[in-house]
Amino acid sequence: MVTLEDIMAARDRIGDQLRITPFQASPSLSQIAGGPVWLKCEYRQATGAFKLRGATNAVARVGKVAGVTTASTGNHGRALAHAARAKGIPAIICMSRLVPQNKLDAITELGAEARIIGDSQDEAFLEAVRLQREEGFALIPPFDHPDVIAGQGTLGLEILDQIPDAATIAVPLSGGGLLAGVAAAAKALRPDIRIVGISMQRGAAMAASLDVGHPIEIPELPTLADSLGGGIGLKNRLTFAMVRDLMDDLILLTEDQIAEGLRHLARDGHVVEGAAAVCAGAILAGRLRADDGPLVLILSGENIDPLRHAEIMKGTP
Repeated sequence: MVTLEDIMAARDRIGDQLRITPFQASPSLSQIAGGPVWLKCEYRQATGAFKLRGATNAVARVGKVAGVTTASTGNHGRALAHAARAKGIPAIICMSRLVPQNKLDAITELGAEARIIGDSQDEAFLEAVRLQREEGFALIPPFDHPDVIAGQGTLGLEILDQIPDAATIAVPLSGGGLLAGVAAAAKALRPDIRIVGISMQRGAAMAASLDVGHPIEIPELPTLADSLGGGIGLKNRLTFAMVRDLMDDLILLTEDQIAEGLRHLARDGHVVEGAAAVCAGAILAGRLRADDGPLVLILSGENIDPLRHAEIMKGTP
């Protein structure tokens, strides 16, 4: 398992390459949740998402390789492209056809190759494995990797630095790298803190795997929270067990509830992607409360297609 010491070492290693992202109180969500709600604006990282933490830490620990590769729903790929360019090495990002065009464009603008493979992240991952095996690339998975988890865990340290009395942290949940890292850091420092994972009902692989007690494959479906799509890997080594052991509650949302979260945050000045809006959506749906003390929502990314966001704001599901 990734430890507090691993996460602190990651903070020392990459701290000068990241932004300390701001907090903002949300009076409207606080009123609905019955207590103080704070928004951790992680979408203000240089690549528009928290993924920069894990990718930067992992690339910093790579030796001499032909390049780096991964499978991604977009945000990890963009972060890896950014970190690879900073280190001066090539990057090939493997993605499925479900990844929105704006995320593909952001990756290629950073000088990486965006390689489209199949209809799921699991299929794209097979190409990343081939690049590792046959062409000497370092494979940096989007979540199930100790350096990636430790990098994401620096966000947990930052949250408690800024809101030391936080009672609950709500974390968007996909493959579990963010939740595993944040929970490992936060619970090591504050064992009583609650960690709540939030995901979508359509194709949440971690939720389905937790239900049966081991990693499984499920169909990857179109969703407003596209960054939360993809499998967790049948041979998952770290995040499944860490999420299972460290998460206190799990909430799954409908597409309409995610859309309502997007609209509410946009009215408060936060134009984010669907995956970043699930925590607000859970409050609006009456599923998440702040009765026990300050509730921190991680706004994980902003990389939504502007035209799609405009449709959602008009009420189109």
